[in-house]
Amino acid sequence: MSRDRQIEQRIVILGGGSAGWITANAMLQRWGDKGADITLIESPDIGTVGVGEGSTPRLKFFFDGLGIQESEWMPKCNATYKVGISFANWSTVPGFDRYFHPFASEIDRHTKTAFFFNTYARRQGVDVHAHPDRFFLAARLAHNRQGPKPNENFPFFVEYGYHFDAGLLGEYLKERATAQGVKHVQAKVVEVNQAEDGDIASLLTDTNEVIEGDFFVDCSGFRGTLIQGTLDVPFHSFAENLFNDAAVVLPTDAEETIGSQTISTAMKYGWAWQIPLTHRIGNGYVYSSGFCSADEAETELRGALGLLDSDTEARHLKMKVGRVDQHWHRNCLAVGLSQGFIEPLEATALNLVCNTVYDFIDTVDAHGFSGEGREAFNETVNLGFENVRDYIVAHYIMNSRDDTDYWRQNGSNSNVSERLQQILTIWKSAQNLSQEMERLKIPSSYTPMSWYCLLAGYGFYPATRPVPADHPAVTRVDMATIDDFVRRCSLNFRSQNEQLHFQ
Repeated sequence: MSRDRQIEQRIVILGGGSAGWITANAMLQRWGDKGADITLIESPDIGTVGVGEGSTPRLKFFFDGLGIQESEWMPKCNATYKVGISFANWSTVPGFDRYFHPFASEIDRHTKTAFFFNTYARRQGVDVHAHPDRFFLAARLAHNRQGPKPNENFPFFVEYGYHFDAGLLGEYLKERATAQGVKHVQAKVVEVNQAEDGDIASLLTDTNEVIEGDFFVDCSGFRGTLIQGTLDVPFHSFAENLFNDAAVVLPTDAEETIGSQTISTAMKYGWAWQIPLTHRIGNGYVYSSGFCSADEAETELRGALGLLDSDTEARHLKMKVGRVDQHWHRNCLAVGLSQGFIEPLEATALNLVCNTVYDFIDTVDAHGFSGEGREAFNETVNLGFENVRDYIVAHYIMNSRDDTDYWRQNGSNSNVSERLQQILTIWKSAQNLSQEMERLKIPSSYTPMSWYCLLAGYGFYPATRPVPADHPAVTRVDMATIDDFVRRCSLNFRSQNEQLHFQ
């Protein structure tokens, strides 16, 4: 089936929020003029989880694909630009207590090779500068609280994501979709009816309305009402290598000068995020309930924020970390929390949503709804989840903290995938990580640059050894030249505050 063929299907989406309305907008754009009839049902009594309010650059591609301007949606969602994530206190290695994971830029090609070379030399014991932050423009922009959009005279692209109010984002996408033809039903689904062959036939609401469909999308959150509750698709937990299953959230006042990075700070039993929005700072503590109680987590977060005597109300959330075995089963597609969740450490939730939705749309365009491409689709989505999981797990097993059982057990956890073991072995043996990952066909949702920044950022190096001052590994990279180049590049960017003043 080509993209030009008709899609004469009644598509029913159960659940709103970011996942539901991203799905509705994407399907409407591709299939709205091809016969698709799209209905979204959401209960007015069920709110969104919203454990994170950040994204990867994938969300920008989503908005660009829909032709939505930043000046249109960002002010309505209190959104800010994000150039990467800073990790604090994850490592106890001197000089590596903090590092920055940058989003890529065209400028990186002028400095990345030097960074890769120095990490190679450092892994061989040569004492050269091999911390990632000084090599990447995005780290400088984050430090200076600058936005990612360069001045007109500097024609080099910097990838970026966003920080946003998740509830407002869902509302904005809802208004856009309904204005363009998506039917919106506000009701609670009380019964799911199946056909004789096991497919889903219709949904019964608490207003006694029967909503029939040909294909259903489950965006019902962790409940997984359709994919798990009705179709009994098994859930594969990641709890053996990702311990965190809860979060507590507390807002604080916005800063006068708005930052352009997410800050992730290691705590006693997990980590805390700090996300700058235009109207407030979003703060949360992601932790493991197996190591501390909700009250203990809230007290620790309040103490870190200076809110021990504050009456600001905290919100507590539970998380179900893992994925379903099949994201598309029978006539149902699971999107968002219903399909799975990997804790918000690298803000991957909406990245996985967008990838799932667009991979599904492309599969249907190629093969139709018959299921011909379903197996390959499920394999692709599962691999995406597992690749993200591996990168997140690496943050934990490489930590060098020993102040609590939580960190000690994370550091000694042997429940890691063969892919992650291979990557760590390549790094420890001082091989070329980029070349070896390609040669061994190690799949990853993260570029080698991201892996280099993570492994180097933790100071994952052997002890240094004495070498002559004129050793080629010492003299090849001139850090003063790198510093000057990155500094001068950063002069072409305005502050985050200035870039958010849309004309």
